[in-house]
Amino acid sequence: MARDTSDDRPIESRDDLVAWIAAGEKPAERWRLGTEHEKFPFRRADGAPVAYEGAAGIRALLEGLGARTGWEPIFDGEAIIGLADDVGGGAISLEPGGQFELSGAPVADVHATRVELDRHLADVAAIGDALGLGFAGLGTSPKWTIAETPVMPKSRYRIMMNYMPKVGSRGLDMMFRTSTVQVNLDFATEADMVAELRVGLALQPIATALFAASPFLDGKPTGFLSTRSAIWLDTDRDRTGMLPRAFAPDFGYASYVEWALDVPMYFVKRGPTYHDVTGTTFRQFMAGALKERLPGVVPEMGDWTNHLGTLFPEVRLKRYVEMRGADAGPRALIAALPAFWVGLLYDSEARDAAARLIADWTAGERQALRDAVPATALATPFRDRTVREVAREVLAISRDGLKRRARLDAAGRDETVHLDVLDDIVASGVTVAERLLADFAANGGDAGKILAAAEM
Repeated sequence: MARDTSDDRPIESRDDLVAWIAAGEKPAERWRLGTEHEKFPFRRADGAPVAYEGAAGIRALLEGLGARTGWEPIFDGEAIIGLADDVGGGAISLEPGGQFELSGAPVADVHATRVELDRHLADVAAIGDALGLGFAGLGTSPKWTIAETPVMPKSRYRIMMNYMPKVGSRGLDMMFRTSTVQVNLDFATEADMVAELRVGLALQPIATALFAASPFLDGKPTGFLSTRSAIWLDTDRDRTGMLPRAFAPDFGYASYVEWALDVPMYFVKRGPTYHDVTGTTFRQFMAGALKERLPGVVPEMGDWTNHLGTLFPEVRLKRYVEMRGADAGPRALIAALPAFWVGLLYDSEARDAAARLIADWTAGERQALRDAVPATALATPFRDRTVREVAREVLAISRDGLKRRARLDAAGRDETVHLDVLDDIVASGVTVAERLLADFAANGGDAGKILAAAEM
């Protein structure tokens, strides 16, 4: 989760909010991609979660990484809660239960993402090894209860912890026991954004199936292959879901703004202080609903930026488009996610082919697919075939798009090399989650061993 921002420009009207998003437009030759991934730190000695304080805690890990990388510390009060690469643009942050996140810098191609990922994991391993810590690439923590999971010292998370149980039954699970990988993509025009959002929303369940890597919770199988995805179905329906409005003929920046305005806020940040404003929508905030609770506080652009970052649809719009449907997983799959979406959306022929594929899918079909894939992943029926067969077609489209991009690494390989792991999953029909379940059965049902097996 990115740093909360401060921008004290007053908001004059809804047009300012639309213009803020539109300011993200950039010509195709300047398009970049940014990959974010989370992972679960654990103590190798006993498979326990990692507390914030202590000689081998999260604080020590962050301090060690800061010394190794030269990245600047990010503080919440006196607690270091992340690191920022002020030169390259990347950042390290903490999710509520200690999930360790790299928010990658904007880079030109998937090869650069893989280089960045390898460098980050080498840095993490160097410090983690000295502290006796490992890092597991999984979509859910397989064995720790919420009560056993440490709470990170971030002010916004206290507000969310109090609010989540009021709006869904799985919000705390989402906060403390899930990890994801996502990719952020640019657009040149409003029409580009709409096309990316529609293709992304319709095909997000396909990505969920391909990247399913979270079959455990509380030390046992859950009955889902992507438990993380299932948890999101009952987290907070005001701010999550498949955004059916994105498929309306007149959808654009203003339509997304209208939706966002009516989502309840979490907080307003002034200076270092987070003020709990849960239950108040941004539209009500703009209409003066907080004047008595927060005298002198008027809506600022920083409030809008922070609010957009607390919305969690399957595809999110800010000044770029965020693909949000995949479980965290092994290293190769982290690089495969940007390859999958870049191939589909950064090549016009591929994007048109993907748009044709999903053109007649109904809102009901898209939602049914979203609801079903957490349990059955690639085996999910869809029309007269399965998600596995749809995924094979989508991967072929993506591969063609990457070939046409012709971005080569030092060995002369194009970006399709990063799709090979997904092709293998489709060819076998076996997801990471199903391999983990087989390992679990073979090791006598010890979920602790899953952490070691999933170490990155």
